[in-house]
Amino acid sequence: MSEELGALQEQTFTGVTRATADSYPPGRRLLAGQLAAYLDRRAFAVIGTRRPDGRPHAAMSSYVRRGREFWLPTVAGSVRERNLGAEPWMTKTVTEGDRDSHIVVLLEGPAEVVAPAAVPAEVRAAVTGEWVATWIRLTAQRLLSYAAEGARP
Repeated sequence: MSEELGALQEQTFTGVTRATADSYPPGRRLLAGQLAAYLDRRAFAVIGTRRPDGRPHAAMSSYVRRGREFWLPTVAGSVRERNLGAEPWMTKTVTEGDRDSHIVVLLEGPAEVVAPAAVPAEVRAAVTGEWVATWIRLTAQRLLSYAAEGARP
């Protein structure tokens, strides 16, 4: 599964601007195994969607990763759920640390609201609580990563 993330990152970097390539130099990117391990040990991310009137919306969310799919539990009628009805695309930022020891992974891709019954059982089992009414599945199409020199992925 980690090879899939590494391949996605390489594919993403083939089409970036020079400024992005300079900001995410090859020597500072997480390797495939590091990407998988980092994303799997983190539990929360900042997700971004677009409101129907065009304004951005950012919120914190827990997630469960399965390959390139990221499953986000949500309450019924959430802003992110409504936003996906108008624009089925989501960004996700997973970060930790600060200054010379920070790590960041940026993802984006199509997202859809999924009824709990259609969510894999092992994903549903990873999040407990009666508050989960629906799930959002983000399928990563782009992935960028960076680990500062003092970071320990």
